Amino acid sequence: MKRIIEVTNCPGTLTAGYSTYSPAALRSLFENRKVSHVLEFSNDRNSRKMIDDNVGRISISGIQEKMSAIVEKGKVCLTPENVQGRYIIKPAPDDKRLIHREHLPANEHLTMQIACQVYAIQTAENGLIFFQNGEPAYITKRFDVIAENTKIKHEDFASISQKTSETHGKHFKYTGSYADMGSLIQKYVAAWRVEIGRFFRIILFNYLFGNGDAHLKNFSLQQSANGDYLLSPAYDLLNTSLHISDNDFALEGGLFAKDFHSEIYRQKGHPCRDDFACFGKMVGVSDIQISKIMNTFLVAQPLVYQLTERSFLNKKLKRIFIRSYEERLDRLRRSSF
Repeated sequence: MKRIIEVTNCPGTLTAGYSTYSPAALRSLFENRKVSHVLEFSNDRNSRKMIDDNVGRISISGIQEKMSAIVEKGKVCLTPENVQGRYIIKPAPDDKRLIHREHLPANEHLTMQIACQVYAIQTAENGLIFFQNGEPAYITKRFDVIAENTKIKHEDFASISQKTSETHGKHFKYTGSYADMGSLIQKYVAAWRVEIGRFFRIILFNYLFGNGDAHLKNFSLQQSANGDYLLSPAYDLLNTSLHISDNDFALEGGLFAKDFHSEIYRQKGHPCRDDFACFGKMVGVSDIQISKIMNTFLVAQPLVYQLTERSFLNKKLKRIFIRSYEERLDRLRRSSF
């Protein structure tokens, strides 16, 4: 059933005063093409076969369904057979174990926008798009596909660390620590001294914004035009605590071995600024970089509040999102010294 969808903020950049995608969103997400923020179909029984046929051609990670899409004549539509998709659409998952699951697309969109706009983290281009019945979905532009549908070589950290369900069990993507990942960046990335700072920034961000699902497959390296490997743009960032009871870190080993935990971490069960400074040094971030990056994360950022207020979360979840941010900010500011 078609429903009128009221939009007052850009469903891409969250800029106020737009009833569809702003020029900035069209430029970054759709290569300056004018594109509707409403799909031509609903995510319902009537469209199920079409969606199922499409989903069958793209891998499904965990519990969230993904659809492959292209832009055609000003509309986002499902990718036809034998055509390379340029976008991924992620509707709200059906899994009833997730609370507020219908708001997961808005959560991911907001979190990704905060990462990019507030903390200067390079992210996959993204936005929200709406089914005919008004249901929102998250849309992201594939960063592993470029002009003329050429695919870029791309490998996630589960593959880089040679971990599979056969070698490390069904929870293989949650094994190890972020310090282990830092060692792999030093090993495989020629410009690792630059890229390790980007990695450090993302790990800090994931903690501050409650992303408890930052596992090995949610980080990757991709080949540059020069043939060397760099960190891929950040993707799959969201505050998982809005939907499940989660740990501080997705990886079983956390930041690093418990022997290196600060006294506050041992007493309170949560890391503080000392732990992240220690982690930064451990993975090779310079003292100057650690100080510069952490200073951004240790102060309340007004734009976080503004973007949250303009987001497509409901009022209750906006309050929860901000409360989570403020609680973790307080934890992060603590120091043993």
